[in-house]
Amino acid sequence: MKYDLENRLIEFANEVISFTERQPQRYAVKILANQLLRSCTSPALNYAEAQAAESKRDFVHKMKICLKELRETQVILRILEKRPYVDSEKIQNLDNECDQLIQIFVKSIATTKASAA
Repeated sequence: MKYDLENRLIEFANEVISFTERQPQRYAVKILANQLLRSCTSPALNYAEAQAAESKRDFVHKMKICLKELRETQVILRILEKRPYVDSEKIQNLDNECDQLIQIFVKSIATTKASAA
């Protein structure tokens, strides 16, 4: 089966969406959940744009946006993990997937930059 990063990003975003929908309606969680929803969905959207990049430079730029959003997502997850009323096991699973995605983007950006040099 063909590896499909876009589908993996979509699945990750959907997992985070499901997670946020199950959280308690506390002020801090609502604020962080709103930001988390934006940052976790952005990589899938920007990756789709990267696939239509006009140049390698444009591709790298869009991939870096994905990477920044994934890192933001990871920090928010780690903040939420410290809250006593949030499912820390689920967050750890999401954090692990986010970390794997970050590693994929770091490698892809490095590979593209090396091939352009």
